[in-house]
Amino acid sequence: MKVTRLLWAGALVAGLVPLSAMAGNVAAGKEKSTVCAACHGQTGQSVSPDFPNLGGQHEDYLYRVLLDYKAGHRKNPIMAAQVENLSKADMADLAAYFAAQSGLFVKR
Repeated sequence: MKVTRLLWAGALVAGLVPLSAMAGNVAAGKEKSTVCAACHGQTGQSVSPDFPNLGGQHEDYLYRVLLDYKAGHRKNPIMAAQVENLSKADMADLAAYFAAQSGLFVKR
């Protein structure tokens, strides 16, 4: 009975840990982002309205999106090819880099 409670408690805690718990390295993300710059701009400010701005987005959101492209939950042939060889650490680094950039502004 104790083992079952411990397993449930562990599962509950694991579910509460945000995706950003796998914090990426901003400097490493900058190095890895050179390919991304062709569409999303060097600091995540898109070079075209056809591509989303990444700079200033939430790190956990960016990480989740990359995971979703890799898993095929999001469909885009360009992004599918880009994430194909990325590890989870690579994705965390990229998410950390773009999240650290200035970008999104909301008028109040």
